[in-house]
Amino acid sequence: MVDVLDSSQRWVRRFHPAPDGEVTVVCFPHAGGSAGYFAPLSARLTPRAEVLALQYPGRQDRRFEPALTSVGELVEGIVEALSGHTGRPLVFFGHSMGATLAFETARRLEPELGGRLLGLVVSGRRSPGTVRRETVHLRDDAGLIAEVRGLRGTAPALLDDEEVVRMILPALRADYTAVERYVYRPGPPLRCPLYVFTGDADPHVSEEEAAGWAGHTRADFRIRTFSGGHFYLAERSEQVIAALREDMTGFQERSRTGAGH
Repeated sequence: MVDVLDSSQRWVRRFHPAPDGEVTVVCFPHAGGSAGYFAPLSARLTPRAEVLALQYPGRQDRRFEPALTSVGELVEGIVEALSGHTGRPLVFFGHSMGATLAFETARRLEPELGGRLLGLVVSGRRSPGTVRRETVHLRDDAGLIAEVRGLRGTAPALLDDEEVVRMILPALRADYTAVERYVYRPGPPLRCPLYVFTGDADPHVSEEEAAGWAGHTRADFRIRTFSGGHFYLAERSEQVIAALREDMTGFQERSRTGAGH
């Protein structure tokens, strides 16, 4: 059973309640992705952590809501939705577009959390100050689906189903519009540790672009490189889960010693 934790905006999903969890892990999906993508991760991290996964508007049970086309609008909704879920220590984990959203949400919330944001883990995304001209959101429907197919993050059978494609296209295009039009605005670095997960064959993140995240924290920084492409985390799920567990432990130890802030 899935808990919809925010009845007004329906932003937050909890797949496996963990009332005694030591930490809350908030997961931010990729462009076109949904909260359900993180259900397997939730199962593996419970009961030590309670995993909350975000559900952006315009998809699945929110498909009748307008999809949002800017990072700013998405962050506003996320910040409001998380306001009732910040009592325990927090770790943010975002993949691809979700990495950008997790970073911007961390920037917004960290000053209010009094050290409860233990760490940020960003995956499959170049550093915010790195600029690439991307125009996938301007392609026709076939071009947009071709991009998604090439990333190998969606089952080919789904992309071959015309009904499914018609259902996912509006949110997919909105997400690409949001992330490709995103402009980083300089500000103070985060106080919490920032770790980067990346695939060694990811066409969207070079080694240099991943290393650029180092300038966005004044605490501990680390890059973990996995074998695989943009969706390496599906291909290397066991390694990713083990890394997250290890990093959660490290974040908690740094918080206890005061080294992470």
